[in-house]
Amino acid sequence: MEDQETYNRAKKRVRQIKGFYIHATVYLFVNALLIVINLVTSRAEIWFFWPLIGWGIGLAAHALSVFGLGGFLGAEWEERKIKEITDKRR
Repeated sequence: MEDQETYNRAKKRVRQIKGFYIHATVYLFVNALLIVINLVTSRAEIWFFWPLIGWGIGLAAHALSVFGLGGFLGAEWEERKIKEITDKRR
């Protein structure tokens, strides 16, 4: 039973990390394309940094949700809180 639970947790974690890497890759390609489009169509008006910044904030939030803040609000913190809450209810 415990081996299956460990496997399921690891599988979920791998999906989270994979999702972040896919998000980061799409971010890089799309924003590179936006930079090229902006510079080819109008060098006088530079606008590509707006989606770069906005989406970058979202990507940073995604990174924090996947990797945490070095233990603060990460997976280990979640496990401690779950244990703490379930112990209080017993």
